[in-house]
Amino acid sequence: MPVDGSSPVLLDGDAWQAYFRDFKRSAFRLEVHQTYTMPTEAETVRDFLAGAQKPDGFNESWHQTIRNHAAAGRTMTRAKIMRRPLTPYSRYLFEWCIPGNVAAGEDYQIVDVTDQSNSGLPEQDFWMFDESTVVHLNYRPDGTQINRELIQDPDTGKYLAWRDLALERAVPFSAYRT
Repeated sequence: MPVDGSSPVLLDGDAWQAYFRDFKRSAFRLEVHQTYTMPTEAETVRDFLAGAQKPDGFNESWHQTIRNHAAAGRTMTRAKIMRRPLTPYSRYLFEWCIPGNVAAGEDYQIVDVTDQSNSGLPEQDFWMFDESTVVHLNYRPDGTQINRELIQDPDTGKYLAWRDLALERAVPFSAYRT
């Protein structure tokens, strides 16, 4: 599909995975929702909420992706917007997901906006690759992903400013106390 600005460029499958394979320097994610309803996580979220033990090798393929990029000198950074009290999904992230990502080499930052009426940050999840390519992750209010949209001719200055603001207000995951 031509990228001419006349219609959205939606990413899925290998076209989406290629961004994680092929970035050269950095990948940054602003994660704003408190609940994500991802079909691929439904079983593990259910198990977590039922009090099960985290399975051996949990999220291993993602952790290997992070380790490979870190070994090559590429950075993966995430800023997670948090509001207290934590949702059940956020508890799942904090206990089962984020620690493994951090151990693999992801720079995972927490931005607690519980007591802020206007954080200056967008309500839009996005990935930014190499400080130039922006992909919006669009969700329904219940956290179900609608699509992933490549932003054509993004105002990268705006996204870089949001990244910098989030990271300025953030604390490392290891220092965040709920």
